[in-house]
Amino acid sequence: MRRSPTHVVLALAYLAALAAIAFWPTPVDQGVDVLNSWPVRWLESSFGMPRPTGYDVVQTAANVVLFVPLGWLAVALTRLSWWQVTAAGFVLSSCIEVGQALLRPERFATVSDVVANTSGALLGAVAATLVLRRRVPARA
Repeated sequence: MRRSPTHVVLALAYLAALAAIAFWPTPVDQGVDVLNSWPVRWLESSFGMPRPTGYDVVQTAANVVLFVPLGWLAVALTRLSWWQVTAAGFVLSSCIEVGQALLRPERFATVSDVVANTSGALLGAVAATLVLRRRVPARA
C-alpha cells in the first residue's frame, strides 16, 4: 500500500489536535452552550433532527465524531484491519482517560468516553476499509 503524503500530514495534524483536546487544562467545551451550538442547530434545521435534551447526548456524539478520523487514517496509513484499528482506538482512548485522571484532575475521565471514542474509531475504520481497500487483481 502506498502512503499518501496528504494522509500523513492529516494524521499528524489530527494527532496534535487530539492531544490538545484530550489534555487541555479544562474541558474544551466549558462555558459553551453546546445545546445551542451551530452543529446542533445545523442538524436541526437541515435534517429536522430534534434538539437533544441533555448535554450528555451532545458530548457522547462529539466523542464518537472525534475518533472517526483516527479509524480512517489508521486504515489509510497502515495494513491494519478494521478490528485491529478499533482495538488501537480502545487502547488510545483508555490511555487518554487514565492520563486525564492522573494529570488533569479538573477533567472527567469516564468509561463512557472510552466506549464513544472506540465506537468512532470503529466507524472510521470500517468506512475506510470499505472505501480504500478494494481488492486489486493479482498480477500474473
